[in-house]
Amino acid sequence: MRFRQWITGIMAGRNGTDQLCRFLSIVTMVFLLLSLLIRGTGLSSVFWVLGLLCFFWGIFRSFSRNLARRQAENQAYLRLTRNIRGRFEGALGRFRQRKEYRFYRCPSCRTWLRVPRHKGKVQITCRQCGERFTRST
Repeated sequence: MRFRQWITGIMAGRNGTDQLCRFLSIVTMVFLLLSLLIRGTGLSSVFWVLGLLCFFWGIFRSFSRNLARRQAENQAYLRLTRNIRGRFEGALGRFRQRKEYRFYRCPSCRTWLRVPRHKGKVQITCRQCGERFTRST
């Protein structure tokens, strides 16, 4: 319990870990792994240096007391990656619901539509554009 209090005291008023710090830790691991896999080439040392730079940038961000600046950096990162994260979250949601629902794309507007499984042939109406099409579930 004393260690936990000590860590809490050190991190008080600091940024801590956020989404950008987590991304930097993943990038650090990828760069260091690549440097190990292609050992013996000049590119290996480049990946190693990039990995260390990402590591120290993440540590700096975690221990920084300039919260406004670090939050602005994190918001910029989230804005840049919004589309990519949205696609992965949508695909993950469809994967989790795959046993209860079938997912179809609207032929005209490409919106994902969810239809209950085991209903036979159904006529699907897109909520976005009003297009009607028939599919079997």
